[in-house]
Amino acid sequence: MFFIIGMIIVALIAGFIARAVVPGRDPMGLGGTLLLGVVGSFIGGFLGFLLFGRDFEDGAAQTSGIIGSIIGAVIALLIYRQVRGNSHARI
Repeated sequence: MFFIIGMIIVALIAGFIARAVVPGRDPMGLGGTLLLGVVGSFIGGFLGFLLFGRDFEDGAAQTSGIIGSIIGAVIALLIYRQVRGNSHARI
């Protein structure tokens, strides 16, 4: 139980930091920030797997630490913005 709560806290921190680091406005709530952090954690784990080749028995779809989660969340946020485009931009 504490592991899941810890992962949720790490995901929220990663999502908040990613939103703070990447300039621009992102109108998403707590759930969107949590999802951003979770996706970022998996992206960070995948990048760590590719770059460092560790944990081969765990496979490429794995979670990462806080630094990897933040980097992954920044990448996920930038991809989200590109996919979303300017069709939802508010003036």
